[in-house]
Amino acid sequence: MKTISIFLLSIAPVLGAPFQATGFKVGEVTDTTAIVWTRLTAKAKANPATAPTLTFQYANGETYQPDLKKRPKHPRSRVTGVEFPTKGGVADIRYAAPGVAGEVRVLYSPVLVIPSSTLIIKPTRTSWRAVDAKADFTQQFKLAGLAAGLTYKVVVETRDAKGKAGQSLTGKFKTARAKADAARVVFTVSTGQMFSDQDRPDGFEIYPSMLKLNPNFFVHTGDILYYDALAKTPALAHWHWQRTYSRATLVDFHRQVGSYFMKDDHDTWKNDCWPSMEGRGMFQFTFKQGLKIFPQQVPMGKSTYRTVRWGKDLQIWMVEGRDFRSPNNAPDGPAKTIWGAEQMAWFKKTVAESDAAFRVLISPTPIVGPDRDNKRDNHSNKVFTYEGDQLRAFIAKQKNMVVICGDRHWQYLSVHPKTGVREYSCGPASNQHAGGWRQSDFRKGTHQYLNVTGGFLSGTVERKGGKP
Repeated sequence: MKTISIFLLSIAPVLGAPFQATGFKVGEVTDTTAIVWTRLTAKAKANPATAPTLTFQYANGETYQPDLKKRPKHPRSRVTGVEFPTKGGVADIRYAAPGVAGEVRVLYSPVLVIPSSTLIIKPTRTSWRAVDAKADFTQQFKLAGLAAGLTYKVVVETRDAKGKAGQSLTGKFKTARAKADAARVVFTVSTGQMFSDQDRPDGFEIYPSMLKLNPNFFVHTGDILYYDALAKTPALAHWHWQRTYSRATLVDFHRQVGSYFMKDDHDTWKNDCWPSMEGRGMFQFTFKQGLKIFPQQVPMGKSTYRTVRWGKDLQIWMVEGRDFRSPNNAPDGPAKTIWGAEQMAWFKKTVAESDAAFRVLISPTPIVGPDRDNKRDNHSNKVFTYEGDQLRAFIAKQKNMVVICGDRHWQYLSVHPKTGVREYSCGPASNQHAGGWRQSDFRKGTHQYLNVTGGFLSGTVERKGGKP
């Protein structure tokens, strides 16, 4: 008996602008829905490393021209201006992938594996929609009425304002298994993706490595990019997304795997930030603007905290750690929070309602740790002891619930010495970005595994002998 799989993953011949240099992303996948993020670009590829840079001006009169790939070394003074060498501004500097006006639509259809026959499925087509110039020339499509546990083919078509066809990209994603389906699920998780710490010319090795596992889905826990040093205006914040997501390894990965994107401090605004923090050092880029930009640059639904069921045996929770938090330097106690009261109540309610065999909390920052003694930004730190204790006590009461965290630049498996809560730190996207902890500092009684290295975490939920 011959099995035929009807599917073709391809990039159509490029006819002309508009292009899709930053690819497309499929995200927020459930058993019946998904969101397709698209963006139109003026060029087929991002600007090369030989393109112009920019010039920062400082309060002390100094100027500085960063390389835009290496980590910048600013003078010890406040940024007071940003100059560009051309009228195009940010669009002309190196690694930019400037957007362009036009329209986009999505075609999607299930991929069926059929014994002894071929079945041609007519794709469903969305309407043509114009991209939003105010949102960096992006557009998002929510797909509904999908079937659970299937692979879907996706084609993203483009055209210019006059209706002339542009670049078309083809990809795929997998819908979540139905709640009653005890099927095998493979997923991957990463964090800490700094542009200057790429480990190959076209991006990061973790992406082709993850593809080899054929994951059902991917979660980025935050620090997707690092605004701190260069994003001194909203336009430069968008430029960070352009230069990162035009790298070939990322474009290739995200058109094949459905993803969930979370944010932390560096892809919200700056290191260890909170909503009321003063804006020193960020010039014309604010926390509020960072909150607005994030859901423009990734497929995102109504809330950045959410839970998704993946079949009978797995449910994941992805939480928000920046929007609702108290100042890190506020006194600890019942009123001090990272999650906020509404999110905490939602988390406890939805966990209590879940009958999944395994429940996984995916957090942008550690809940168990251990962390460095001087850190003051997460639930494993002393300054958030009250809420951290409450959260760990709740998790400890749950059957088969573990924590996966991002943020830390090293990998570990830890067991909290008092509650027994298990936490897996996925580690940064490359070895170049690893650090912040000594390999020799293995904390007996807490650490079960410690490795100061880059990479990613993969998880597999399956049944053996009928048991999960």
